[in-house]
Amino acid sequence: MSDLAWVPQSCTLPTEERPLRVAEWDALFSERLTSPSRPQPLHLRLDLASGPGVQERVRDLVQRESGCCSVFTFTTHADEGLIRLDISVDQAHEAVLDVLASRTADAGEQW
Repeated sequence: MSDLAWVPQSCTLPTEERPLRVAEWDALFSERLTSPSRPQPLHLRLDLASGPGVQERVRDLVQRESGCCSVFTFTTHADEGLIRLDISVDQAHEAVLDVLASRTADAGEQW
């Protein structure tokens, strides 16, 4: 999915940096995602395997994403061996969450 037309117009990340950010998310998903779920249409839950530096990596990525893309609401919770990342959007941005969920499914195929 190299086409980034799904990125919301409200995203303030410079266009040339967007593929790099998407690649960061994709790498996190392919390396650490253990269980994606969609408890509600506007809510994506990702369980990530913990490890050295992973919690900091997730927090950094969430912080940077929150700074440029206000459509997402992120919540993280770390437990022994697991980092839970909850991502929510409003109704107007459900399609953006759909694409993100699809990317996690694509990463799951690599397991």
